[in-house]
Amino acid sequence: MSEIVHEFDIQVHQIHDYEFQVEFDKPHHAKLMLDEPAPLGQDKAPNASRILAAAIGNCLSASLLFCAKKARVEIGRMETRVHVQVVRNEKGRLRIGKVKVEIDPRIPPELRDQASRCLELFEDFCTVTQSIRNGIDVEVAVAGPG
Repeated sequence: MSEIVHEFDIQVHQIHDYEFQVEFDKPHHAKLMLDEPAPLGQDKAPNASRILAAAIGNCLSASLLFCAKKARVEIGRMETRVHVQVVRNEKGRLRIGKVKVEIDPRIPPELRDQASRCLELFEDFCTVTQSIRNGIDVEVAVAGPG
């Protein structure tokens, strides 16, 4: 079993229908609204699939930036695009079938060789992406009546 390094809890509160508010474990973090697109919700906020895509894009971008800084490679303002394909599985249930991430770190051509090691390694340090790739163990408990 892996060593636990860090733990945290968040709270998810239903506001109305499919609109939820996420409260993070740190009071200085802004609350996050989530909603489902129509016809279920009112599309007032991103849904969980979009938040997952944002987490993947952010984690990969931050990992590349961290590596570049350690290698003393000055990069430009990074731009990342995350393309998500939603598919139906064999039971007809919606699933995220594929996520394609395109990162433009704007590395100057003269620093490409210096950055090459980072470009080979950064994905392995992305907590979110590697956890998804390896399959996260998710336990679910539903409180009983009472």
